[in-house]
Amino acid sequence: MTESEETTESESFFSQHALYMALGSTLAFIMYSVFVLDPTGKCFRVEEGSNSLGLTFSYSLQMVQEFFDSRSSDQLDCYKEFLQIWDVIFAVIYTSMYCFWILYLFDARRILLMIPILGMIADWAENFTEILMINRYVESDSISETVVMIGSGLNMMKWFLLTLTYLIILTGIANKIRFVFAKYYNKGTNKPM
Repeated sequence: MTESEETTESESFFSQHALYMALGSTLAFIMYSVFVLDPTGKCFRVEEGSNSLGLTFSYSLQMVQEFFDSRSSDQLDCYKEFLQIWDVIFAVIYTSMYCFWILYLFDARRILLMIPILGMIADWAENFTEILMINRYVESDSISETVVMIGSGLNMMKWFLLTLTYLIILTGIANKIRFVFAKYYNKGTNKPM
């Protein structure tokens, strides 16, 4: 076996392993969303209005005030626990999923993994600022506008990085499809006459 054949076989094994990990982490993402995240988030849901500050692209002091005012102290405690535990785990799961898909779709471009990882860090930092806002609100019934601006900025950064991650993955899917069609087309045109 030549060195190039060994390299190709090794790359094929890595690609196949990355695909299995991507599919497994996607299944974990779906199962965690349905069986853990959704049920644990029910304790702070309200009929009207937003049920998570982190799901909006940005937020203002008024939005945060209304979000907190529409919930009881038990609901705010539940939301705080959700941010401290369940949403942190969720960020690890979705980041793992994105990273495995990027590894599968872009064999040699591991630098692209930094984008979803930075998105996860921005998500965690935004959760931390939301916890600071909850603590301040519970203690003094006020919210620091500076902390709201920082949290909103981190939230925008998170959504920007996640959007970039989606674009990277979609580009990778398009490249894989194009590669398969090109391979199929070349195989069909290289037949002996």
